[in-house]
Amino acid sequence: MEVSVLGHGFQSLLPRRFPFPPPSSPSSSSSSTRGLIISRLFCYATSTFVNGEVAATQTQKRHSKSYLARQSAIREVQQSSDCRSALSRLEGVLKVQDLNAILRHFGTRKRWHDLSQIFDWMQQNGKISASSYSSYIKFLGESLNPMEALEIYSSIQDESIKSNVFVCNSVLGSLIRNGKFDGGFKLFHQMKQDGLTPDIITYSTLLAGCIKAKQSYPTSVELVQELRHNGLQMDSVIYGTILAICASNNKWEEAERYFNQMKDEGHPPNEFHYSSLLNAYSICGNYKKAEILVQDMKSAGLVPNKVILTTLLKAYVRGGLFEKSKELLAELEALGYAEDEMPYCLLMDALAKDGQINEAKLVFDELQKKCVRSDGYAYSIMISAFCRGRRFEEAKQLAKDFEATYDRYDLVMLNTMICAYCRAGEMESVMEMLKKMDELAISPDYKTFHILIKYFCKEKLYLLAHRTMVDMHNKGHQLEEELGKLKYFLRIEMAYSRQGIFVSQQKYVTDLLIETEKADCKPAATPMDSNQKLSEAREEPPVDKGMYQRLVGRLIYLTHTRLDIAYSVSVISQFMHDPREPHLQAAHRILHYLKGNLGKGILFKKNSTLTLEAYTDADYAGSIVDRRSTTGYCTFLGGNLITWRSKKQNVVARSSAEAEFRGVAQGMCELLWLKIILDDLRVKWEEPMKLYCDKKSAINITHNPIQHDRTKHIEIDRHFIRRSWKNDSYVCLMFLREVNWLMF
Repeated sequence: MEVSVLGHGFQSLLPRRFPFPPPSSPSSSSSSTRGLIISRLFCYATSTFVNGEVAATQTQKRHSKSYLARQSAIREVQQSSDCRSALSRLEGVLKVQDLNAILRHFGTRKRWHDLSQIFDWMQQNGKISASSYSSYIKFLGESLNPMEALEIYSSIQDESIKSNVFVCNSVLGSLIRNGKFDGGFKLFHQMKQDGLTPDIITYSTLLAGCIKAKQSYPTSVELVQELRHNGLQMDSVIYGTILAICASNNKWEEAERYFNQMKDEGHPPNEFHYSSLLNAYSICGNYKKAEILVQDMKSAGLVPNKVILTTLLKAYVRGGLFEKSKELLAELEALGYAEDEMPYCLLMDALAKDGQINEAKLVFDELQKKCVRSDGYAYSIMISAFCRGRRFEEAKQLAKDFEATYDRYDLVMLNTMICAYCRAGEMESVMEMLKKMDELAISPDYKTFHILIKYFCKEKLYLLAHRTMVDMHNKGHQLEEELGKLKYFLRIEMAYSRQGIFVSQQKYVTDLLIETEKADCKPAATPMDSNQKLSEAREEPPVDKGMYQRLVGRLIYLTHTRLDIAYSVSVISQFMHDPREPHLQAAHRILHYLKGNLGKGILFKKNSTLTLEAYTDADYAGSIVDRRSTTGYCTFLGGNLITWRSKKQNVVARSSAEAEFRGVAQGMCELLWLKIILDDLRVKWEEPMKLYCDKKSAINITHNPIQHDRTKHIEIDRHFIRRSWKNDSYVCLMFLREVNWLMF
């Protein structure tokens, strides 16, 4: 039968005669005597118990055959290379407590495979207890496998075992130890609903998780209040933990209150308590209280150790006492407490942030001269200091020195070096650092993404910035600050005013004119001569095909914001397979037009109404090559131009009405497509979409339900338009007087 020491107390199981004399009364004994008694009592108890299980007493039963057989079986399983077969062979000999002893043996020796095997065997054969679950779950936490520990706990069917305080403490400890504080705290509330009665170990475990969790002070206060409400008393360990939480959350006044409360309750503070309160003082630079606390510590007979003196140094540098900090650093060196870089780094960081970069560099040089053991943190501080001081070349050189000296990197150092190379404009070195981060399987954090996004935006590498932001969001990070309004993206410029957003490509046009040697050309009033009809012109001399295709390609990209050249560009793009001199002259005419209209673009106005409209037109048999017509349309949403197109029709139209009618069909398709897009965006409006056409005969074909011989060849377009116009009632076909738009 397994017995819990904490559940039954020591007195019921100890022999009547103690191996040491007990004190006459608790009040008359000194703290050292009490500590000695407790220490000896614990040693005696642990020699009699093994994790809550009663060991066999020094009676004759200990030497019985069954006992010797069990001990032999335990040793055989522990030494066996095939744990499962040994367990099957000795199943009738081993009891649950014996199996628990074997399980703990495997766990303490980190034999994870054997540990898993014996636990699975115990579950399958029903030889398992609360102690089995508690031990196994605890070892899973030590093996950095908290999720499996949680799965094991969730699979427990026996409610009494599931609410057992030792089992629950093991699960919570496994989660907290592996940084799963939020999950552990939620599970704790669920455990209480399922019948858990928390003990002091439960609260101590949860409070330990609060030390590293963000904004955890309110949670720790709730736990302390709940602990007291349940009739439990805070001990030195609990007080030490809450002091550390106060320090990590910059709550020095609360830490001071808990420290004094601990002394009032009769718990003498030790080095850890002094260190935690001193750390709370140092974070806010309260060096006066820090000095008083160190004197109080000395008065209590405690000698300040390395941690205490280093924390006092931190209080001095945070308080701006740099001369006193240097004196204390010298004292640390004399005591042999400055063998690593931390004290130097504290002083360097404070000097650098105070703007004394040269003084910080002197401390760095002294550290290098004395060959102080360093992990590279000093390099990180100095590189960051040089970047803040805009001494980018020195930052870059120091980063290069680190690469040549050290062969290990962590996330902090990589972020520092990426920042240095970004500020120095060393794109190649930035990419090398990112490659190294991938090779070392180091996951970027918020700071990494923030550095890269700002750098890419500065260098106008907006596509890279966008991809980095996507990766950032996929990693669960959100950009906490505005990077400014978008002004230039993919050679498209944005300008903001009270009227709205103006989009143009003026710089792109200027660069194009310089590249084509047309920067000083004579401006033209129109992008194309209205009387000019381009043909294949095979009798004309050919021009450089590659040069012509590049020029037309640049002009096609320009039509993203310049719809005034859309028709002209569509015409010259029809001859890219065999360009001739007239075609090049037409392309140059567009450049001349752009010279006189550099700043044209599109203005997106602020408008409260959302009316969707489309305008269509067509030139009948405009192409002298194949006599096909060209369709043109543009659509407006809320009075703002959003789409436009100029395209030659697929077939030859036999009348101007047919050409216009096919243009109406194209405009109708565009409106229906935009409606689908807006519906997906959940944009709704009451009034129907409007489609304008300047040809009454084309509108009449739509309204007339009678099919004539002259309209049979456009039957498909007629039925499509009529269905969209009449049956669905969300398109209104309207007549517009003819307008001479060169874009069509």
